[in-house]
Amino acid sequence: MARYIFVTGGVVSSLGKGLSSASLAYLLQSRGYKVRIRKLDPYLNVDPGTMSPFQHGEVFVTDDGAETDLDLGHYERFSGISAKKSDNITTGKIYNDVLKRERQGKYLGKTVQVIPHITNRIKEFIKNDVSKEDFVICEIGGTVGDIESLPFLEAIRQFSNELGRQNTLFIHLTLVPYMKASDEIKTKPTQHSVKELRSIGIQPDIIICRSERSIPLDQRKKISLFCNVAIEDVIETVDVKTIYEAPISFNKEKLDERVLKFFHIRSKKKVNLQPWRKITKLVLNTKNKVNIAIIGKYVELKDAYKSLDEALTHGGIANKLKVNLLRIESDHLKPRDIHNRLKDVSGILIPGGFGKRGTEGKIAAINFARKNKIPFLGICFGMQMAIIEFARNKLNIKKATSSEFGSSKASVVGLMSEWVKDGKLMKGTDKDLGGTMRLGSYEARLKKDTKISKIYKTLKIEERHRHRYEVNINFKEDFENKGMIFSGLSPDSKLPEIIELENHPWFIGVQFHPEFKSRPLSPHPLFSSFIKAAKINSKK
Repeated sequence: MARYIFVTGGVVSSLGKGLSSASLAYLLQSRGYKVRIRKLDPYLNVDPGTMSPFQHGEVFVTDDGAETDLDLGHYERFSGISAKKSDNITTGKIYNDVLKRERQGKYLGKTVQVIPHITNRIKEFIKNDVSKEDFVICEIGGTVGDIESLPFLEAIRQFSNELGRQNTLFIHLTLVPYMKASDEIKTKPTQHSVKELRSIGIQPDIIICRSERSIPLDQRKKISLFCNVAIEDVIETVDVKTIYEAPISFNKEKLDERVLKFFHIRSKKKVNLQPWRKITKLVLNTKNKVNIAIIGKYVELKDAYKSLDEALTHGGIANKLKVNLLRIESDHLKPRDIHNRLKDVSGILIPGGFGKRGTEGKIAAINFARKNKIPFLGICFGMQMAIIEFARNKLNIKKATSSEFGSSKASVVGLMSEWVKDGKLMKGTDKDLGGTMRLGSYEARLKKDTKISKIYKTLKIEERHRHRYEVNINFKEDFENKGMIFSGLSPDSKLPEIIELENHPWFIGVQFHPEFKSRPLSPHPLFSSFIKAAKINSKK
């Protein structure tokens, strides 16, 4: 039977619950146990698919087509476990499901209430789709004390009582601030946060204390005393220089040992931290670096391209390089400034995105990369922009554009009308924005003896998608006559998946999002190859 670990947060948000959960998952896996990680988000959106990147960060996409919180990216990167639709739920989805049942008469005329109907649906989600897992780690989004989180906290309290306290563990992550003026570590915020949690009926078993400096023993004893946890279960997590240190840090603090002791379980084998030590040493100590420009609309907020940033770092790890990211706001990038802004970069990347804002800056940057033989990677929207640039300047279609930006007779990029998923014909739409895109993992067939086939070392791949616009296949012959190869297509040859240039050292556009499948312990081959090409270019 699976044991359940619930991770809550207090004092402030963005403390690192996702990273803590992911690190714990790796440590338990390394000890020989099967682990599943889930996220319960308290916002009323059904999913983050329509939420602004400025507010929410990136939308992470799973193999089975769920638009999820970016924390699931952390889970995948650290644990290596591919997340599913059943691993992320929101308050909006919970209420939506309950109200649908009510309309269908499933509650037999009863008054529908938060307790028991909402909490019961949350408990259903927690235990759903669990088979052979030894541990299920459930992160509760938000902060204890927020009104939005209350139904989730009540649900996990009930769940613990029903399953038995011996089968459920509560971990509470809090901020322990350092007051510079008085040179003191303050425990009172943690005490109040735990008090709030206990008032709901949840006693934390382990407290993880986030701090910018080490917490003295006396202060840890105070937390232990006032929060009613053993001193051994007060775990400090001091800010690390790189997130790849996190599993090492938590193991040093014996977090995984304390979890196993709580459940009265012996470790099946020793933890293997050597891969993380190797990566950490490389990331912190390498002096060789390469400059990569990311040109997008949301570069001011790093979380907007979280998986992409990580994938580029992984590409650097594969090449024993530090990747220095230059973030350039595309709508501030003027054609006349291109040379000065990009003269010192060894590679240019245009990420995914939506909307017309900033497109001309992206197109100008792609033109610069193409003409000056600079390694270029276009992802999703970035590939579409590369198509528009090439159509304007090589096919002489001066008004080449995307139908996303308005009706035009020169739309080389247009709304998908149909595509195949799991043997079923799917229809495109631009009416409802949420969940109507081509989402999840799809197969692509690669053209033999192309750069992309040599990178992947196969002619059949599966990658994750998130888009509703696609390159117009009817222009394929025109493009290929001018030197742009359509080197990857959908199995039915209707949807362009990959483009590359013949007479260019490294110029590739992909309609999918390879960053979602990159791992620090297993860098994605596309990013490894891109960074390698940038390294070669930097030496010219």
